[in-house]
Amino acid sequence: MENPVIVAVDDDPQVLRAVERDLRGRFGSAYRVVAADSGATALDVIRRLKLRGSAVALIISDQRMPGMTGVELLATVCEIYPDAKRVLLTAYADTEVAITAINTVQLDHYILKPWDPPEEKLFPVLDDVLSDWQANFRPPYEGVQVISHRWSPRAHEIKDYLARNQIPYRWLDAETEAEAAQLAASAGVDAARDALVVFADGTHLVAPSNAEIAARVGLRTRAALPHYDLLIVGGGPSGLAAAVYGASEGLKTLMIEREAPGGQAGTTSRIENYLGFPAGLSGADLARRAVTQASRLGAEVLTPQEVMGVTVEQPYKVVRLSDGSQVSCLTLLVATGVEYRKLDVPDADRLTGSGIYYGGATTEASFYRGNHVAVLGGGNSAGQAAVYLARFAERVTLLVRAGDLGSGMSAYLVDQIGATPNITVRTNVAVVGVHGDQVLESVDVEERADRSRGTLPVAAMFVFIGQAPRTDWLGDLVKRDEGGFVVTGVDLAPAGEFPPGWKLTRQPFLLETNVPGILCAGDVRSNSVKRIASAVGEGAMAVRFVHQVLADQ
Repeated sequence: MENPVIVAVDDDPQVLRAVERDLRGRFGSAYRVVAADSGATALDVIRRLKLRGSAVALIISDQRMPGMTGVELLATVCEIYPDAKRVLLTAYADTEVAITAINTVQLDHYILKPWDPPEEKLFPVLDDVLSDWQANFRPPYEGVQVISHRWSPRAHEIKDYLARNQIPYRWLDAETEAEAAQLAASAGVDAARDALVVFADGTHLVAPSNAEIAARVGLRTRAALPHYDLLIVGGGPSGLAAAVYGASEGLKTLMIEREAPGGQAGTTSRIENYLGFPAGLSGADLARRAVTQASRLGAEVLTPQEVMGVTVEQPYKVVRLSDGSQVSCLTLLVATGVEYRKLDVPDADRLTGSGIYYGGATTEASFYRGNHVAVLGGGNSAGQAAVYLARFAERVTLLVRAGDLGSGMSAYLVDQIGATPNITVRTNVAVVGVHGDQVLESVDVEERADRSRGTLPVAAMFVFIGQAPRTDWLGDLVKRDEGGFVVTGVDLAPAGEFPPGWKLTRQPFLLETNVPGILCAGDVRSNSVKRIASAVGEGAMAVRFVHQVLADQ
C-alpha cells in the first residue's frame, strides 16, 4: 500500500517550498507530501486522490489565498475526506478566523506564520494530529470499485463480468453509502443513474463496456500472432481443456472467449461430482485453475473478445473478430457451449438485472439475505443454485416444469435439496408472468395439470431453463441440427457415405464437422453428454484429432 498523503497548500511560492521542505524532511519516510499553490488546485488534487483510493492524513493550508480561503478549502475537504486532519496556517491578524474555524470546519489546529524553528513550532503540533489520525486509520480498499444503485442492470452485468474473470472489486451503493456519494461527486457522476467504475490508479469510466474494463485491468483482447495451429472459440470446460492439451503438446494455441473463462459452468456455485474434488469446487475455481494452467503452458487467452464469423481458404480458417481484426488458423475448434434461454413473458427483459437473473448470479446472492427467492429450472445448475441461495435467503422455492425432480437432476443434489429445510420444491409448474415497477416483486405460477394460476411473492428469480447453442456466427458453413447444435463425425453421414461437399478420401473424425479442420467439442455439439467432465474429455480428445488433421495437411 502506498503511504498516506499530506497535502500542503499556499499561494506564496516561497512559503510553499518551505513548508514542503520541512514536511518532507520530517515525515517523508512515512507520508507522501503533495503541494498545491491554490485552493482550486488543492481540490483537484484531493478529488483525484479520492478516486485513486489514496488515504489523506492531513491538509495543512494557508488562510489568505485569492479565490478560495483556507477555511473555505477545508470546509469542502470535510465532505471528501471527513477523517483527514485539518491545520490552518495563519497570520496573527487571522487568529479570530482560526478560532471560529475550530467549530465551523472542525479545525484540528492552527499555526502562526512563521513557524521557525519547525522543531518547536511545527513538528510537535503535526506529530500530535498525525498520531491521532493513525490511531483511527483503516487502510482504504485498493482495487476496482463499482458505484451504482442496487438495481442497476448494467452494474449487475459489470459485477458479474468482474467476478467471472477473477478480478477483485468492491461494490458501493450510491443511494445509501456516504463513501459512494463522495467518489461519485469526485468523478462528477450521478452514480444513482449511471454505473461508475473506479480503477486502482484513480481513473474512472461511466457505464463502461466489458471491453473497456478489460483494457483497464490488463486482460488481453488482441492476438499476439496473425496465425495459429489451433484456434479455440469458447472458454468453457471443453475450450479450456483443449487449450491446456494443445499448448502442452507444442501447438500454437489461441482461445477466444466472449465473456469470461468457464462458460456456463463458470457460473455454477458448487460442483460436487467432478472427478478428483471430493469436497467439491465452484465453477469459478475450476475456470481459474484451468486458465492458469493453460497460460502457464503457453496458450493465449483473449477475453472479452467475440468471433463474428469464419471463412475457409483451405487449409486456412480465418475468423473475424468483433473489433474488426482477423486471425487465421490451421484447425478451428468450436467450443462455444450453450446459454440459458430467456424467459418469454412480458416484462422479463425489463426486470433482468433488477431481480431476474440468468445463471447462478453468485454476485447477487448475498443481497437477498432474509428474502424469499425463486429458482426456475430442473437441471443440476438449478439445483446447485437453490442449495447455494439457501445459505442466504430465508426461503427458496424451486420451480420445476417436470413432474419429478430426479428426472433431470443428479441424485446427490435431489438428496441435498430434500435435506435443506428452507427449500420448497414445486413440480409440474411454469412461470407465466412477472411483476414489479422498478424491481421484481412477484411471479405468476401456472399448474400444468389444470392451468390454474397463483402469484408467488419473491424478491428475485434465478432462471435456468433450456439450452441455446451459440452457433449463429457459423452461418451456413457447418451442418447443425434442428436445435442449432453442431453435427460431427458419423452423425454427418450415418450410412457411411461422405458428407455432401466433403473432398477428402477419409471420413470425418469423431469430433470433426462437415468442413475439414473445423472440429467441435462440449455442450454445443449435437448429441453430446451435457456434463462438465464430458466437455473436458471432448476438449482433450479434440487435440488428438487436431494432430491428425495437421498430419494430413
